[in-house]
Amino acid sequence: MSRKVKYTILITGAILIFMLFFGRMLINLETIGDKVAVIEILGVINDSEETIKHIHHHRDNSSVKAIVLRIDSPGGGVAPVQEIYSELKKLKNKPIFASMGSTAASGGYYIACAAKEIFANPGTLTGSIGAVMQFMKMKELYDKIGIEYQIVKSGKYKDIGTAQRDMTPAERDLIQTTVDDVRSQFIQAIVESRNDRLTRDQIEAFADGRIFTGKQAFEETLIDRLGNLQDTVAHAAHVVGIKGVPKVTRIKQKPTLLEKFLNLTNSLNQRTLPSTSFRYELNFSTQ
Repeated sequence: MSRKVKYTILITGAILIFMLFFGRMLINLETIGDKVAVIEILGVINDSEETIKHIHHHRDNSSVKAIVLRIDSPGGGVAPVQEIYSELKKLKNKPIFASMGSTAASGGYYIACAAKEIFANPGTLTGSIGAVMQFMKMKELYDKIGIEYQIVKSGKYKDIGTAQRDMTPAERDLIQTTVDDVRSQFIQAIVESRNDRLTRDQIEAFADGRIFTGKQAFEETLIDRLGNLQDTVAHAAHVVGIKGVPKVTRIKQKPTLLEKFLNLTNSLNQRTLPSTSFRYELNFSTQ
């Protein structure tokens, strides 16, 4: 074999190796072909930052033609739920569809209302429209073990909800007024998103915290279709004109090495905030 042929083989091999290992760095494969993006909203919603990053990523990807929200959540904090909903409502050029998993209640349903259409399984747990503010009461325990509680405060409501004493009627009325206001914000979001399917009076009647199965929610027009995630993706692709089996893109949140080692991902996802936070959350725990 001549030296020239050897050099040709070596150069060709080097080019192939370069394309194999470094080609992905030169070509953004995510931009090739029309796609449906899936954004997962899983577990208790205590923070909005990561989800909003995903929304912006798919918003800026021209190959993404529709977005499917995969919601499996009992809800969470009022502020992060509203932040996610608000960012979704800003998307004007890409239709959004919601797919409910096992649970999409309270704040999970709130976020789903940002979608053009909502899908759920017949056995999905949803609804729980309303707000809750929980307080821990420890007065009897403190009295039993002889702990006396003293406080100096700047206003009569500054220690409202403290665990060391009973709540006064005036304090309870004040908290109720605030919770009712947060509930009304929830109702307004549903009215704005689904006023072509539900009247305000209908929504008000449902907004007493009751829960629904997916089948019941469909019958009451709280959702639009019965179906699973695959049905939702297929429908989204059809609406935006994607032919054949749609390509799906999603961002998987990678756990850190420590989380992998200690298997902390699920427990961190399910963490709860102090009981004095406002919650759009379904809660079956006993008090």
